[in-house]
Amino acid sequence: MKHTLKIALLATGLFAVTQVHAQSTISKDAHAVGHKTSEIAAKSKATIVDKKYRGKQGPGGQTVYIDKYSHYYYVNSRGHKYYLKKSQIRNK
Repeated sequence: MKHTLKIALLATGLFAVTQVHAQSTISKDAHAVGHKTSEIAAKSKATIVDKKYRGKQGPGGQTVYIDKYSHYYYVNSRGHKYYLKKSQIRNK
């Protein structure tokens, strides 16, 4: 009886750990997909709505866009806009 109880507890513990590990992996993958979708949507909108600043790039080699207020920005890998100063814009 004691042996059966130990085996049942061990099996339950292994099942719980496996489920937690699978859930954390799915969560990380879902975040990565969400960030990539956001990035693609933001870059698509920027390409359609705003102008590209040709011959220039951001601090990390990003494409620089100019909005309707003549502000310069780039879109990062999570889809967020980062506005730049003139001193941060480099030649390609």
